[in-house]
Amino acid sequence: MTVHSNALNTYKQNSVTTASPGELTLMLYNGCLKFLGKAKVAMSNKNIEEKNTNLQKSQAIIAELMSTLNMNVEISKQMLPLYEYMNQRLVEANLKNDQAIIEEVESLVTEFRDTWKEVIKITRQQQYGHVEQV
Repeated sequence: MTVHSNALNTYKQNSVTTASPGELTLMLYNGCLKFLGKAKVAMSNKNIEEKNTNLQKSQAIIAELMSTLNMNVEISKQMLPLYEYMNQRLVEANLKNDQAIIEEVESLVTEFRDTWKEVIKITRQQQYGHVEQV
């Protein structure tokens, strides 16, 4: 491992340990999108093992997002079935080798991520009186 990759890994680790809960959720959405993209490439390249690995990573992130929902809040009750749907669709995409299903889930995750970014911006604006980059 080079000095550069050690520094990058340290930076990434610090980013996660110092992130707010909202930023961590944003990181999860971005990670899910990254793995979905890798799964599509692997599927195109007929690399079944890599496709499966990346779809499973995406499913693990969705499972993590599901586990963080506060079911005492109404929006969480609405989001849970959507997360469950995305997870089921990824199982189908994996079994059927269907890139269109991955793109459907990608679209939903992108919408969630973009909405979450706006929530963070609005919250920061209310807290600090100005908008920081997310």
